[in-house]
Amino acid sequence: MAVRTPLINDSGNVKEMSSTQVDEIVDQVVYQYSLNPGITLSVVGSGGNLSSISDTRLQAGATSTSASAFPSEATTAEPSTVTVAYQRLNSASASLTPTADTGKTWPAYYTSGGHIQAMSLQDVKDTFLHPAIDLLTAGTTSTQQAGTYTIATSTSLAGATNVSATPIYADTRADTSAYSAGSIGETLDQPTTITNYYLHRIDGSDTSYTSPFFVNASNHLQEFDTTTFESLLQEWIRYTAASSTDGYAISYQLATSGSGNTRGTSIVDTRLNGSGNYQTRQVGADDYRAQEFPNGSPTTINTYNLRIIKS
Repeated sequence: MAVRTPLINDSGNVKEMSSTQVDEIVDQVVYQYSLNPGITLSVVGSGGNLSSISDTRLQAGATSTSASAFPSEATTAEPSTVTVAYQRLNSASASLTPTADTGKTWPAYYTSGGHIQAMSLQDVKDTFLHPAIDLLTAGTTSTQQAGTYTIATSTSLAGATNVSATPIYADTRADTSAYSAGSIGETLDQPTTITNYYLHRIDGSDTSYTSPFFVNASNHLQEFDTTTFESLLQEWIRYTAASSTDGYAISYQLATSGSGNTRGTSIVDTRLNGSGNYQTRQVGADDYRAQEFPNGSPTTINTYNLRIIKS
């Protein structure tokens, strides 16, 4: 099968579409996908089916005490790492049975012998559906990516709709200002949130296109009703994204590396890199205390990305 050039009505004459007009239908396929994606991501409290990613931070070491003198730094517990796992993204595939190809379902085109024939489903895949999947997964503009997902550090993102007010991840670090020698023994874990990350779905924008001819039941050429044509395009692009077995299914991954294309802001896990801020406190004649607080400069531990994959 191959890419075909559908036929259109040109002031009462039958004419082949230009390549620009074919591309306009591909753009319409992308828009139809944005109205009802075949692969949807949602935000859950825990237990999502995309990979778990970890936020790490330092917490204070345990308090050391002595009845006669301050415990030495060497014997005082070092700050330790707290790890919080986030698994809040859940992916779901649409389950549907799209309209079957009857032999006259799709647009008409001229064969190499000059005959008029309806495109096969494989022709439609090659001409419209697969190019649309390529745009959805590898396009560089929001119009091309409509209906797919991206990450931002705000609940508001131009050209997209926030999926949930619940962040999919929070980068936290130890709040060094919360620790003081006068409060030893301090609560070990006293974090502050540095950055929240949110899931958004990219909005679509309706596009204009020329409706093609199809071969009707009487074997005459007839222009597609746009509602009918768009319904066909939508159900088949959804089905392709969710169920394709020829390399054009869409999936998402949340990881430090991998295949596919990254979407939106990188998710960064940062942590202080100090070896401990040793502090002491004498509470009474026989109550000497020491504790090591988190300290140091912020350091990137891991960088995660949402990736969209064609497979």
